[in-house]
Amino acid sequence: MEELSWGFGTAIILKVSSSTGGTDLISYIAREYRPTISMGRVIIILDTIIVSLNIFFFKEIEIGLYSAITIYLMGKMIDVLFEGIYFTKLLLIVSNKNEEIAQQIGDKIKRGTTGLFGKGMYTNEEKLVLMCAASRGDIAKIKMIARKIDPQSFIIITNSREVVGLGFKKT
Repeated sequence: MEELSWGFGTAIILKVSSSTGGTDLISYIAREYRPTISMGRVIIILDTIIVSLNIFFFKEIEIGLYSAITIYLMGKMIDVLFEGIYFTKLLLIVSNKNEEIAQQIGDKIKRGTTGLFGKGMYTNEEKLVLMCAASRGDIAKIKMIARKIDPQSFIIITNSREVVGLGFKKT
């Protein structure tokens, strides 16, 4: 659990635009040039390179494995503090029964859907694509609704880092 406190401490230092002078300094500089980059990911990559070189030169595999676990946990804690823990999923549902699926999602899950116009480039067929932002707990229910109504439905589920609006984060 010490790794989590290191990650939390490092995240607080980075959050106030400071540095411990290690690899977090490089990640802070990288973020200045590319604001969308994950500081935790940069730290994980740099620290992994350093540990790998340490294993290669000093042949201490056990220490390297413990270091890898610590690096991963620390990077995740930094990302959690910077980006939050409320990850949302985004579903795209392609079906011939969009109206019914959207209605059931609204009634049973209390989530809104948006219809996007799309065109299947393989079939050259125009279709309405349902888009729905939902919590991780709602994903299985939404998939079940879509598959029950239309077993041929095509569903894409992706991570959405942040959703702002009704039913989600205020701002």
